[in-house]
Amino acid sequence: MSRVIAAPTPAHDKRTAFRAGLSSGTIQRLPGAFSPLVAMLVQRMGFDGVYVSGAALSADLGLPDIGLTTLSEVTERGGQIARVTDLPTLLDADTGFGEPMSAARTVTMLEDAGLAGMHLEDQVNPKRCGHLDGKAVVDTEEMVKRVRAAVSARRDPDFVICARTDARAIEGLDAAIDRAKAYVDAGADLIFTEALVDESEFERFRAAVSIPLLANMTEFGKSKLLSAVQLQNLGYNVVIYPVTTLRLAMFAVEQGLREIADTGTQSALLDRMQHRTELYELLGYANYNEFDSGIYNFALEQDRQ
Repeated sequence: MSRVIAAPTPAHDKRTAFRAGLSSGTIQRLPGAFSPLVAMLVQRMGFDGVYVSGAALSADLGLPDIGLTTLSEVTERGGQIARVTDLPTLLDADTGFGEPMSAARTVTMLEDAGLAGMHLEDQVNPKRCGHLDGKAVVDTEEMVKRVRAAVSARRDPDFVICARTDARAIEGLDAAIDRAKAYVDAGADLIFTEALVDESEFERFRAAVSIPLLANMTEFGKSKLLSAVQLQNLGYNVVIYPVTTLRLAMFAVEQGLREIADTGTQSALLDRMQHRTELYELLGYANYNEFDSGIYNFALEQDRQ
């Protein structure tokens, strides 16, 4: 079936695909998409899934990543992105937007929006970017309540609930491992440990935790940038590149605007732009034309009155 209006793959099928990917033995590569158009390109380039970063989303709204975005804003953007791709979409749900009951509501909202999964973190509010200093984490028991609430609210058993811990930079690696084990016991399907430093820490975490693990390969942070092959060899199941596409786009936009400001024309930038025909192909203009012609294939008779 050709793509028209939305990707044809149902949300449940995307969730089962994500589940299957977690147990496939092949690392699932999820670039961040800050817009539906970027998500369509992620699919075209052959990746395994799409990631919706809270940091990228808040930046795109002109806000810092300190928990200012709302559940409705995140759900709307996540749904817009999930709608256009056949790939599973994993979304950053921060701390669940409130108390454990709010985390439960977040699950229902994201399920209805077509997401394949979400992750919750154990930071206190207001949260911080996971690779910045000055963050703090709630007690393990409080995060366990968040995870249990999220799991209990899940209606589709294939919707993936990932628990993220930011304790490595605050309490140390051993404490982060202990927290991860508690989150597994609470029902998490996937564990995301933020700001591990190097291969040895990724390896220690893999040896200690029994369920699938997610690695965050964000630029300019505390973690050494490892390749997907390296992470797969270490036993990781998912790798995200949360803000990469936004950083690439903003760098290109800044360079282009500087060129126009300096020269008064964009003529020197044409070979650095996506051509109109490439955009039309990505959007599937031909499919829309075929769809439209197939429905509106009649002509009105002349008014005889």
